[in-house]
Amino acid sequence: MEALICRKLGDPTSPPNSSDNSPLALSTTHPVPTLNSPTAVRVRVKATSVIYANYLQVQGKYQEKPKLPFIPGSDYSGIVESVGPGVTKFKIGDPVCSVANLGSFAQFLVAEESDLFLVPDGCDLVAACAVPVAYGTSHVALVHRAQLRSGQVLLVLGAAGGVGLAAVQIGKVCGATVVAVARGAEKVQFLKSLGVDHVIDSSKENVIESAKGFLKVRKLKGVDVLYDPVGGKLTKESLKLLNWGAQILIIGFVSGEVPVIPVNIALVKNWTIHGLYWGSYRTHRAGVLEDSLKELLSWLASGLITIHMSHIYNLSEVNLAFRAIQDRTAIGKVMVVFDDPRTVRSKL
Repeated sequence: MEALICRKLGDPTSPPNSSDNSPLALSTTHPVPTLNSPTAVRVRVKATSVIYANYLQVQGKYQEKPKLPFIPGSDYSGIVESVGPGVTKFKIGDPVCSVANLGSFAQFLVAEESDLFLVPDGCDLVAACAVPVAYGTSHVALVHRAQLRSGQVLLVLGAAGGVGLAAVQIGKVCGATVVAVARGAEKVQFLKSLGVDHVIDSSKENVIESAKGFLKVRKLKGVDVLYDPVGGKLTKESLKLLNWGAQILIIGFVSGEVPVIPVNIALVKNWTIHGLYWGSYRTHRAGVLEDSLKELLSWLASGLITIHMSHIYNLSEVNLAFRAIQDRTAIGKVMVVFDDPRTVRSKL
């Protein structure tokens, strides 16, 4: 089968097999994984998304460091190709999606049936691939942790990225007033097209002053929930907008800088700070993820949320996918598909 193998740590934007220094190698003869338990399911992968965690993992900068060599990749969607004798929930031909610790950058992947989710009728199978990690992270953060309510004000930093765009859409589904921060005219226009209440172009505007102006016009006291996958200076500045009793969701640090939140102010203002590492829920609270993904897939099927895919590549072009992540040119999701990318794009 075709599979992308990380053979050494390094820059994932180098083309696979391009040189001895390239960390990634594309194999067309990698062994197809076998069913390893009675309840195992082999999935023919249709699509996998490329996320910031994958980008860090190939460089050896992610919190989880797999032993070399390994096949990168996490969330995926595909078709059930084979089932173990103890499998009761799925049959051959079923469309499914899930997330793996590793291994989705390959044509086949084996998972336990308990880790798979049936993709309902009405869902595009390629789009469903993006639900588990990006939308799952934002859903667990906003719905489970912050318990975002109708009428509250949600501020989303990095709003045009994978998790940020998911947070924007989930915020609207929950009935919140959404303020979104992004960089560049194209991203701003796209967010406006989604009906975001106020969009701030951080390349041209003072984020805090623009947000304050909007809140004043709308006669709103401040921000109730801060969704932050960015970190750095913008986090510290955004604290000026928070209401008493606000909630801060720490999602990641794509800026490369981990901010310091003054806990004395958090004490006085009664802020709640949530660290949100979605992957750890698989170990500690798997039921939360199951409920979250079921609700998200139902929202996708009914059209309450949509998956925007700005870049679609095949496996041999994965370096271009990583480049889009590195350069922050993506609006929404960056995908790798095992069909002709042109065919997939034509269906969107």
